Amino acid sequence: MNDQNIDGPDAPRGCPVAHGSAELARLYGPEAATDPLGIYERLRKEHGSVAPVLLEGDVRAWLVLGYRDSRRVLDNPRQFARDARIWRDWREGRVAENHPLVPMVAWRPDCVSQDGEAHRRLRGAVNDGLQAATSRGIRRHATHFANKQIDAFADNGRADLVADYAAYLPMLVLTRILGLTEAEGRRLVESCARVFQGGEDAIRHDGIIREILGELADRKRAEPGSDFATGLLEHHAALDHDEVVSHLRLVMMAAHTTTSNLLGRVLQLILTDASRLSDLISGQLTISAVVEEVMWNSPPLAVLPGRFAASDVELGGHRIEEGDLLVLGLAPGNLDPEVRPDPGVSVHGNESHLAFSAGPHECPGQSIGLSIIEIAVDVLLHRLPGLRLAVPPEELTSTASTWMSLLDSLPVEFTV
Repeated sequence: MNDQNIDGPDAPRGCPVAHGSAELARLYGPEAATDPLGIYERLRKEHGSVAPVLLEGDVRAWLVLGYRDSRRVLDNPRQFARDARIWRDWREGRVAENHPLVPMVAWRPDCVSQDGEAHRRLRGAVNDGLQAATSRGIRRHATHFANKQIDAFADNGRADLVADYAAYLPMLVLTRILGLTEAEGRRLVESCARVFQGGEDAIRHDGIIREILGELADRKRAEPGSDFATGLLEHHAALDHDEVVSHLRLVMMAAHTTTSNLLGRVLQLILTDASRLSDLISGQLTISAVVEEVMWNSPPLAVLPGRFAASDVELGGHRIEEGDLLVLGLAPGNLDPEVRPDPGVSVHGNESHLAFSAGPHECPGQSIGLSIIEIAVDVLLHRLPGLRLAVPPEELTSTASTWMSLLDSLPVEFTV
């Protein structure tokens, strides 16, 4: 395929490409679950820095593969809006309200769904709430729950550091930040995972999340506390109930799921490289340096949803039409050969990766996630002497959804 075939003057308006759906790459399904990087590289060779793709249910979209094009989209909300109400497939009824993409792509009354003054008002409330939360002992909470999770398997000599540790630790810390109970946090882990996985359960689990967080908002309205939920309720931006619940959902899902995935990948890198592990234990290597490397090579969110063309525009040699959906390839963007011709060259000290997005909607809570990971790794290495991988590195597997690739398990052994 070439650009002329894809989006020449005869391409029908309202479609990213003129070809039938059968010819487009799917970012979901069996191949995408096992080889997302292979799909990204094939698309880059066929289409360049922007490629037509199909999302779940064969919904058409543009995948931005190039680093510079991703920055252009992220930095220009006037051209590439965050407001899904201009999404043509949504406006014209081709995406139903119960579609599994809705929890990830559709409009919500939160700051990431809006631009301009509406975004500034809501983002200000989130920033103020997160700033207050970081002053209330994030590292202390992370230390408490890291030890509590380790206590459950410390006498066994074996563990799965995904299922027993990384999958739950960020959420448990977030319960203290948001104002949730520990039991509610453990329930929310599964529902967050199901929303990111997509499929027929995504809408039901999104409903569970909203129900629990709606109850939290009601509880904190009646009994305020020193937590993020209370901070949103009392903020001078005067958020209504739906806005409060949507921002609780936003912070919880973004902070837990990405931190959990990033923690798993950091532990994988440490435990599959003996020199890194020994350098960490001896203090010659910092955890933040390992995190930085992972954010370049395995960002916790591989594909970021979604931006919408506010008008007809050219991007990466393609004609993007008003109302088209774009999704941002953070993983392929970080590996773009135009900015990283040799992926083997060290990225130490280079923080220009796309892992936290960029522009007005750049992740506001990244310091919280990094603090949790630093504590999680530090406590683990101190608590478990002789920590080592229990299987050959090549036996470790991952499963990807449209949005992220998750390590399936990380079996380890250690001295009791």
